[in-house]
Amino acid sequence: MNIFNHLITSCLLAATATGAVAAETESATADKQSLATLRIEARLDYQRDWLDGNTVDGNSGFEGKFLNLRLDGNITDNLSYSWRQRFTKTIKDGNFFDATDWVYLQWNTGRWTLAGGKQVVAIGGWEYDRAPIDLYGCSVFWNNIPCYQIGGSVAYSPSASDKIMFQFCESPFFTPANRNMYAYNLYWSGTHGCFSPLWSANLLEYAPGHFINYIALGNKFTFGKVALELDILNRASSHQVFFFKDCSVMGELSWKPAPRWRLHAKMTYDVNHTDSDADLLVLPGTELKMVGGGAEFYPFSKSLGTLRFHANAYYSWGRNANSADVMQNKTCIFDLGVKWDMNLLSFKRK
Repeated sequence: MNIFNHLITSCLLAATATGAVAAETESATADKQSLATLRIEARLDYQRDWLDGNTVDGNSGFEGKFLNLRLDGNITDNLSYSWRQRFTKTIKDGNFFDATDWVYLQWNTGRWTLAGGKQVVAIGGWEYDRAPIDLYGCSVFWNNIPCYQIGGSVAYSPSASDKIMFQFCESPFFTPANRNMYAYNLYWSGTHGCFSPLWSANLLEYAPGHFINYIALGNKFTFGKVALELDILNRASSHQVFFFKDCSVMGELSWKPAPRWRLHAKMTYDVNHTDSDADLLVLPGTELKMVGGGAEFYPFSKSLGTLRFHANAYYSWGRNANSADVMQNKTCIFDLGVKWDMNLLSFKRK
């Protein structure tokens, strides 16, 4: 298999796929004189989970969803770093690095940016791009993707509105027995009036020498206080029908009726009608739909540290071939919680 021929073909089909991983890997501070900014993020929820009308006791009650520590800063005007540690993430075999979402160095010369370390795998889509602490009901794809891996990237900004990146990193599907598996990712992020794309073409090794291709088209349309996000992610491997046989669609409509309020409605659709073993995230035989929505309330100014209260409800139906997933046929989840984001300390460069 010629990896680069497959990747180039994917890019042509995606029209202009390439990229820069957007929100999560941006520095927490735009101040180049900041040597270090330390933040802590936490989220606690009360959740009720019903499956076909019966309470799922193991997934109901109070839960500490997230506790993150984040450190960002600039060593020089061009060299910056970012580190986020998640204390609620499972650590395997005593490896503290498993709970590290990202830790990387980034060299920025203006139009060109080089980065290396543990990064977000550059896959397009607005649901995928948002920080996990800010998400509620999600697609089957999102719930299963191991999205933080070690690698490097080079990005070019042809204009102030666009960024194009190539990333080479570990495959999200490597195993302890074989870490010699890789992913090749092209990603484009931009802002053009009301339209903001997060598009990618990806080639990921799901087994030694075997690859699955993603074309991910994340589209956001903003009209004043209303925003519409629509993500389409197609997956295919050799000898598959290329479009829509194995795919995920995610849509979210949000409205900010007042500065401290955000309301949203969301739907997802995950389907895999193939008989291939290439897709390890949305398993063959899956066809699951989910709808829901909720409200967020921010009582204080963000300059004092973000405090958010949220309430959400989601319902899914259809078939999920992965019985370990939370969202199954006739699943209903209600969620009520609070999230806060505090700046603990900040140091300036001399």
